[in-house]
Amino acid sequence: MKGIAKNIILVAFVLTSGFGLCSLTSAENPKLVQFQMALLKRGPKWQGMSSAERNKILQQHLANVLSMLDSGKAIIAGPMGDNTDVAGIFILRAQSAEEAKGWVDADPVVKSGLFAAEMHPWWSEDIFKKANTSPLKFETVYLGFLKKGPNRKDGDDQVPEIQELQRAHIANINRLAGLKKLIVAGPFGDDGVLRGIFVFRVASLAEAQELCATDPMVKIDRLRVELHPWNVPEGVLP
Repeated sequence: MKGIAKNIILVAFVLTSGFGLCSLTSAENPKLVQFQMALLKRGPKWQGMSSAERNKILQQHLANVLSMLDSGKAIIAGPMGDNTDVAGIFILRAQSAEEAKGWVDADPVVKSGLFAAEMHPWWSEDIFKKANTSPLKFETVYLGFLKKGPNRKDGDDQVPEIQELQRAHIANINRLAGLKKLIVAGPFGDDGVLRGIFVFRVASLAEAQELCATDPMVKIDRLRVELHPWNVPEGVLP
């Protein structure tokens, strides 16, 4: 857990500061690794396809997911547990964004237009274990997308009050990691609305929401967290 907590502290720094990722990918922080994350959203063919054809493609998709997990291309792949815009997530161990996109585009659900993939570079300590797919069993965790809030302003990380809140934000994240409730955190490597993710192992979505509400940056609406149940292979996450 010490390694996870250290990683989460570093991640929090990226999410709340104005500095670039280069400060966390140097030799002094060798454990931070870039992965590629694919957010699968319902595509143009979702509505017009028959149930029989859709189910056939989904079975082909499942076979491809198992193959990617077995080969190590995917470290995690799993569906969201609610009816949301993002239906599922791949986290991929690839040499480049182009290689990862090629793998995702070849998946039957993307190739058929049933789903569309939104790609993002994503950073984390490499704490993931290989999925056991024989048989494949899932556990439910709670994933939070950290998004820019309306009170986040360009350059405000230089304001003393925000810097103080940043320290409180990091302390709170470290506290949640120490409680073994926040198990993964990592920033996206592109400068968009999505800033990063939190993954909680807790009893309910309501508990995850309560934990997010303790975050000083969430309290002032500088960051917003969108939480979803996420079904992931057992044994992959610490």
